[in-house]
Amino acid sequence: MTESTYPFQQKRWSLADLFPAPNSPELEAAFVQVKQMASDFTQVREQLTPDIPSADFLALARRYEELSDLLYRMNSYAGLAFAEDTQNQATLALMARVEQFTADITNETLFFSLWWKMLDDANAERLMAVSGDYRYWLEEMRHFKPHTLSEAEEKIINIKDVTGANALRTLYDTITNRYVFELEVNGERRELTRGELTSLVRQHDPELRAAAYQKLYEVYGKDGPVLGQIYQTLVRDWRNEGLGLRGYAQPISVRNLANDIPDEVVDTLLEVAQRNVGIFQRFFRLKARLLGMERLRRYDVYAPIARSDKQYPFGQAAEMVFDSFRQFDPRLEELARRVFEQDHLDSEVRKGKRGGAFCASTSPRLTPWVLVNYQQRADDVATLAHELGHAIHSMMAADHSLFTFHSCLPLAETASTFGEMMLMDRLLAQETDPAVRRDILFRQVDDAYATIQRQAFFCLFERQAHEMINEGASVDDLSEAYLTALRSQFGDAVEVSDEFRWEWVSIPHIYHTPFYVYAYAFGQLLVFALYQQFKVEGESFKPRYLKILATGGSKAPVEILAEAGIDVRQAAFWQGGFDVIDALVRQLEAELA
Repeated sequence: MTESTYPFQQKRWSLADLFPAPNSPELEAAFVQVKQMASDFTQVREQLTPDIPSADFLALARRYEELSDLLYRMNSYAGLAFAEDTQNQATLALMARVEQFTADITNETLFFSLWWKMLDDANAERLMAVSGDYRYWLEEMRHFKPHTLSEAEEKIINIKDVTGANALRTLYDTITNRYVFELEVNGERRELTRGELTSLVRQHDPELRAAAYQKLYEVYGKDGPVLGQIYQTLVRDWRNEGLGLRGYAQPISVRNLANDIPDEVVDTLLEVAQRNVGIFQRFFRLKARLLGMERLRRYDVYAPIARSDKQYPFGQAAEMVFDSFRQFDPRLEELARRVFEQDHLDSEVRKGKRGGAFCASTSPRLTPWVLVNYQQRADDVATLAHELGHAIHSMMAADHSLFTFHSCLPLAETASTFGEMMLMDRLLAQETDPAVRRDILFRQVDDAYATIQRQAFFCLFERQAHEMINEGASVDDLSEAYLTALRSQFGDAVEVSDEFRWEWVSIPHIYHTPFYVYAYAFGQLLVFALYQQFKVEGESFKPRYLKILATGGSKAPVEILAEAGIDVRQAAFWQGGFDVIDALVRQLEAELA
């Protein structure tokens, strides 16, 4: 089949299922409707007494969900419109307007969640016992009781965030998404997006790989002092609120409670990751030998082993992903196709568009939106499978409420990473070229490094940076600490040049969602365990896995995993994931001995 005969082609998504346009009457009507719903909701304040009848309480919860659902749609529309063109002034103006409006509405309805958090335990349990799917949402809210402030203080924080932290994150995105990277490629001077530039680090030409990285951090480095100051301010804001006002034990505890993951579980994960740096160092020495190099440079970490430059046209890639999902369960393929059929996928590469990839699940009643920057590489196919896995996860949990269909961040990576592994199995099963097969196997370890070890060390850096900033560290101090940690991670297996000191300012996650990144390591190691179970158990495994997805965020993650026979409190569980990687590296070492 030629690319033109495949049913799906690269295109920009449609946001029409949310709103027709930034200035549409429908969006303006939503502002009016939400305002009215919030005003009406404030009238129920008098009903909130400890002995409120359970039927009345559930009716209020449903009204709160309806209001929140429409507000979520407005925020999603603004955010997705910004992602498709970060330089669009109308969209930027809309984002600012929606953020301010959301803060105002949140403050107007804040009394409901505050009352619930402060309700006595006996009456809270009475109401939760009959709350159905709302139960875990209500339970989780009460976890924040020790860290909740007065209504007046909570309102001040909400207002402050609009012109404070949120504004700084938008500024960071606006600055970094306008970057154009000028580089000579195959004798031609080109202007590249970040996505196009970083695709070059997986090319065969070692000088091109080096030039791509050097250009990336040259551009980020020029703005490094400014981007670093933005980060410092965000960290101080996070600490001032989280530790100073709310009384969390440490900066990462804010994220852990939001994920409903105990601090000690995350600490154990990060400790095990630190102990296993040797596995990847052995892999990088092996890769250096195959590339004919005495030692890898940091430029070469993702270098391909095979001499094949096989490309996967978008339509073909879509069918490959559909096929891998279908082989596991036809329902997964059906859900993945829905994203395409409803034009909820933006796959084009264009200037001004947000780099990277993500999946946005707005409401259980709407098909998620997926953004990728597709460039026909094998890892672009894997990224497509990954983000569609996220979408499938949300749609599998669509029977839950707005507040319980989203899984917590660590479990949110389960379906996405499992989807990638299914795709890899399909590629290996169909590929006859030994060079391409070997490249796929090496790529699996490359991806394990990028998803587990790299992300774990990002998180370790975040922990260090938050403490350093609290002690008055400069941007240069942070850059030096990052470079030192990077060199420690690679040991003598990889040479790390000086420009990588600016890598940390190029990581959007640490700006947007502090300590998010450990979710990738958590999810990947979890999936290694689940996938091993699948390989052993076959068909009998599938219902248990699908149940995890369908549960969404309606139970505590530790409980969900315990039902699947997994104890994340034990270091042995996390070590088991690294043992899978170790076995793969040993296999590669034996084959190449």
